[in-house]
Amino acid sequence: MQITRLVLRQLRRQIHVQRQYSAAAPAAAAAAEKLVPPVPEGVAKPPNPKLDSIVNNIAALNLLEVAELSTLLKQKLNLPETAFAPQFAAAGPARAAAADDEEEAAPKKVQTSFKVKMIKFDEKQKVALIKEVKNLLEGMNLVQAKKFVESAPTIVKEDVTKEEAEKLKEALAKAGAIIEIE
Repeated sequence: MQITRLVLRQLRRQIHVQRQYSAAAPAAAAAAEKLVPPVPEGVAKPPNPKLDSIVNNIAALNLLEVAELSTLLKQKLNLPETAFAPQFAAAGPARAAAADDEEEAAPKKVQTSFKVKMIKFDEKQKVALIKEVKNLLEGMNLVQAKKFVESAPTIVKEDVTKEEAEKLKEALAKAGAIIEIE
């Protein structure tokens, strides 16, 4: 009687194990179907089907729909409105000659805004430079100042007057930085 029970238990366990593996087999086969082998070097990569369908849908839009899509994307992604200056490529040589005459007649523009750029710095004076950058640039803590200094070459400030650019250059040069004004 007990032997029969033992044999029945073992049979149930074997059946249970077989059911587990047979249920897992289709899932493993489905996972294997999803795997895509890598593309060999020198061969063009096939386009992503999802992106390909998006490109096809956008290409089918008319000009008004493209403009509406652009505004919706800018709103959704919080992108700023950018102004662009159209270039008139269709204007002929007469137009170019007139533009040259206007340029000669107009006075040369004087640069009023400058960029202060840190090219590199002296490693021995790094701590002093970090403290100086923290003091000169508003809203910057020591950690941010350290990362800023270590990311040289970088722009310290943009759209500043000549006097302010010279003051920044002098202060940072004293702290061990090599500064360039553009």
